[in-house]
Formats: sequence, C-alpha cells, structure tokens
Amino acid sequence: MTMRLFIDTPLAAGTELTLPPGAARHAQVRRVQPGDTLQLFDGLGQDWPATVLAMGRSEVRVHVGAPQPVGSELPLAVTLALGMPANERMDALVEKASELGVATVQPLMTTRSVLRLAGERATRKQAHWQAIAVAACEQCGRARVPVVAPVQDFPGWLGGLGAAGGTLRLVLSLRPGARPLPTLPWAGVRRVLTLSGPEGGLTPDEEAAAVAAGFAAVALGPRVLRADTAPLAVLAWLGLSAAGTPA
Repeated sequence: MTMRLFIDTPLAAGTELTLPPGAARHAQVRRVQPGDTLQLFDGLGQDWPATVLAMGRSEVRVHVGAPQPVGSELPLAVTLALGMPANERMDALVEKASELGVATVQPLMTTRSVLRLAGERATRKQAHWQAIAVAACEQCGRARVPVVAPVQDFPGWLGGLGAAGGTLRLVLSLRPGARPLPTLPWAGVRRVLTLSGPEGGLTPDEEAAAVAAGFAAVALGPRVLRADTAPLAVLAWLGLSAAGTPA
C-alpha cells in the first residue's frame, strides 16, 4: 500500500519538495528509498503522487506529480459540537469521526463536563486533536482534513451561532418526544450541526437553550450511548444512508 503523507502547504505539480520534518520522519521509519512512490495531500481535496528523489539523514526530497481527485467525502458537511468526554475517549472520538467523514469538531465545556480546559492547556489539546485528525486522514484515504476548533464554553458558543443559515441543527436527547433521525426533513440538506453532551449528558436547561436556538431534539434508539459513541452513530448513519444522502 502506497504511503500517504499530509503536507501542511499547498502542493503544485512538477515541483520538487523537501518534506517537512514530521513527514520526513514517517518516510524514514518506513525505509522509503529513492525511486519509491508516495501519495501526498495538502487537505484541499486531492492526492498528489510523488517520487522520492533523495533520502538524507534528516531530509527527504520528492518530485510532485499531477493531482488526482479523491471522492471520499460525505455529501453533507457535518459539524460535531460535543461536551468533551474525559481521558482518551476524546482522542478516539476525533480519530473515528475523522475516518467517518466529519468536517468540523467543536469541543465544548458544559455544566457536566469532567474535562475542563482553558488557556495554554486548551491550545495544546486542540493541537493534539488536530494531529490525530491528520493521522486518521493519512490512514483512511481522506484528502480533506477536518478542523478541530478551539475549545469553547457552551453558553458562549451557543450565543455566537446566529441564524441557522441552511444548516440542520440536531441535539441528541433522551427526553420523551425526541424524533428518530430518519423522520427529520432531510430533503435538500447539505450542512448538519449535531450537539451532544459529555458524560452525564446536557442539563435540561442546556438542552432547552439549544432547542430555543433552533436545534431539533433527536433520539438514537432505546439504548443510552456513551458520550463518545453517540456522535459517531450519527456520522455512521449519515454516511451509510442510501446514496450517501439521508432519505
């Protein structure tokens, strides 16, 4: 299998490129040799075949070929806004959401959040999760890297949303009357914003505030899913619906 590497700079056909340090280390660990072929991508939707020209102790030079379109994206731009689960669960969620086609992950601090982040620690965590998204795309064949947004507190984030602007807003709910996903008005929808809580879920006041902001309360079945499972279930359903578009 050809090695895929993310390059955080726009690529151009017919040019020579020195791989950035991280990508170069990956190539060296895999014992890539001059003449071998790589697949590079810059996150803008295309793969770029590249031929290794030279391998140095700390430098790898390649020749970049013509771009190839990659048709691996969902037909919907899906944002997951979620009360961050604690420990390694958030890492796994970002990885799997990237594999399943998420466009944006918005980490939130809610009333019941165990994980509390601010300042430099929040910035480091965001960079860590963005690197996980990149690695997941290298592995799964996506040519667009999802964005992991800066951590926000729930009230500030919700208050800054503004009008829905053609986006279908969903809040995952256990309350009676929450609608099953297939019953929503999916015709013509191209953007979806899904809100879910941390361990313990959103509070009744938070869920009510979301509904007042235009979110439809939706249910995912009779079982109580973990905070890191529920958003992935939505993504999987969207990706597996007929022709990739919910009916």
